[in-house]
Amino acid sequence: MISKKDKQKQKENPFYDPSLKKRHASAGRFKKFTLTSLVFSIAFLAFFLFDIIGKGIPAFNVTYVKVEVNYSEEAVKDYRKAVDRKYRNIISRAWLRELPLIIKNDPTLLNTKKTQWVLADDQVDQYIKEHHYRLKRKDRALVDDMKAQGLVELKFNSIFFTQGDSKTPEYAGLFSAMVGSVLTLMITMLVAFPIGVMTAIYLEEFADDNKFTRFIEVNINNLAAIPSILFGLLGLAIFINLFGMPRSSPLVGGLTLALMTLPIIIVSSRAALRAVPDSIRQAGYGLGLTKIEVTRDHVLPLAFPGVLTGSIIGLAQAMGETAPLIIIGMIAFIPDAPSMVTDAATVMPAQLFTWAGMPEKMYIEKTAAGIMVLLSVLISLNALAIYLRKKFEVKW
Repeated sequence: MISKKDKQKQKENPFYDPSLKKRHASAGRFKKFTLTSLVFSIAFLAFFLFDIIGKGIPAFNVTYVKVEVNYSEEAVKDYRKAVDRKYRNIISRAWLRELPLIIKNDPTLLNTKKTQWVLADDQVDQYIKEHHYRLKRKDRALVDDMKAQGLVELKFNSIFFTQGDSKTPEYAGLFSAMVGSVLTLMITMLVAFPIGVMTAIYLEEFADDNKFTRFIEVNINNLAAIPSILFGLLGLAIFINLFGMPRSSPLVGGLTLALMTLPIIIVSSRAALRAVPDSIRQAGYGLGLTKIEVTRDHVLPLAFPGVLTGSIIGLAQAMGETAPLIIIGMIAFIPDAPSMVTDAATVMPAQLFTWAGMPEKMYIEKTAAGIMVLLSVLISLNALAIYLRKKFEVKW
């Protein structure tokens, strides 16, 4: 409804639009809404990163205590006799259990005594870091006395990067999960990349536009949007139950993630091929080249940056998946790194999922530190995708 004021302005100026003011006001409100959403998203991301970094940084240091270790024959039989009784509650039991193996690897240590830095128990570590701890009063007094004498120090936690999972939190590391992730992603890309790119080339360059190809295209687009856990059920049914492949292995995990990544690679590769101008193809046909030669020598090289970018992004998404790998058993306790793709293994997201459910408080900082490592890898992969796209990008 036009007001009297707007009618008067229309009489004075025939080009006056009374709805223009409302449209400007609506555009202003929409702009404020989008800006508010952006600020809220950035604030949430900053809070998330601040919380993760704040909890994860302490995990890169771990507490050591300096005590006398007795490498006697009794210690080989009973590792608890390697140190004085009063230190047993503050020293890592996992470290003590390694003593027989240490003596076996270095027989010269047998029947000797050595004062050295020893990994402390997780409760001592949490006490030194002023986190939540469950340490008896006499043990706290002992730790305070040793700290005053300079016998307690925080050192770089190399165990986190060199050891696998452990039932004792101070000895738990991410190494076996990192090796399992690498082997799994190698299988994923070796299977998904060539099949996905070849499928995209066929559908975009060679396939006829008929009901069958349109049916395939619709299903590929649908597969790219279904929940990832369904691919885990598919991998369980096909690779484990039907073909009898080893459960919890990088081979099965890689093939399962390849099924999940295939639609992403196909869709992104088709989009990259479609972005190549038809003039490139027509020029090749004008020179007498066949369709295969035009696609191989001209279209594919121009589309390669987009194909590579989509493939790396699909790989990054596969690396962060947990649900399909839980279904095929890659959530098991795996202390040793796999040496082959058929060995039992776990991956970083599954390892972090396991740690997040542990009751010991030290696993909180280890989970946050593992998330930092995983985020660093994912950001690096996305940065690599952007770099390769810019490097191989050809302007036409």
